[in-house]
Amino acid sequence: MSAHDVVFGFGAHSGIDDVPELLRMAQQADRDGLDIFTLSDHPYLGGRLDAYAALGFLLGRTERIAGFANVTNLPTRPAPMLARTVTSLSALSGGRVVLGMGAGGLWDRITDMGVPRLSPGAAVDAFEEAIVLVKLLSGGGPPVTYEGNHYRVRRIEPAPVAAPPVWTGSVGPKSLAATGRVADGWIPGHAADWLSERYRTSRPVIDEAAAAAGRDPGEIRTVFNLPGRITDRPLPATRDRDGRWIGGSVAQWVEELTGAVLEHGASGFTLFDTGHGAADLTLLARWGQEVAPAVREAVAK
Repeated sequence: MSAHDVVFGFGAHSGIDDVPELLRMAQQADRDGLDIFTLSDHPYLGGRLDAYAALGFLLGRTERIAGFANVTNLPTRPAPMLARTVTSLSALSGGRVVLGMGAGGLWDRITDMGVPRLSPGAAVDAFEEAIVLVKLLSGGGPPVTYEGNHYRVRRIEPAPVAAPPVWTGSVGPKSLAATGRVADGWIPGHAADWLSERYRTSRPVIDEAAAAAGRDPGEIRTVFNLPGRITDRPLPATRDRDGRWIGGSVAQWVEELTGAVLEHGASGFTLFDTGHGAADLTLLARWGQEVAPAVREAVAK
């Protein structure tokens, strides 16, 4: 997965009861040439698989597809341990892992897990420190001593494995700026797409922060969580009254996504079902076998 390839992925089930279907879907997507699968990370829900245990299992049962938590529940996974987890997964899978990062969303449930509550500002500071620290603890080199406001490590040896790409679920201006300074990709929240107000107002915050830090904003990819259905016949309208994408025929998807890449700088799409749930096998097959290859071909031209 190079920095400039358009990636096609899907949101997978993460319920403990869904394990057989989850494995079938990951293996089908792997065979069909999809790039990535994603799992949600809600450790306070007893009926859900642990995202990182599931990632390791699925990477071990697939060959080419990469995986990530969309997005990691950082407050419950301290950054130095998260660094060990993702570099180990990368070593075990031949680099097929992305680190999806969030500052922590449902703080009432996070504190129910015994984690001290952080103010929104402090949570974003911790999130930026965590990304910096994961990168410091990857890629070899001398032992790391890091004295942050939230994380402190002393003389800890980095893993001899490159850090995986870090994609964030940043929403607020402070978090978006952190993404511009230290991350490699952005997943716009609330299923916002390239025509949404949220994207139009948020992406410039990332780009300005990246440029101010001496980075090329073009290196930070935008990967959209995209709910929709793939229909046999064209729909009269592919967007609802609020302008949200609802789907359409394969040709309608291909036209829309090709435009998103060429005109709006999109560099990835993660398919969800219309209710923001996981895709089913039929939807996933059409996505992997029909939509993704046609968009790749159109973009290459």
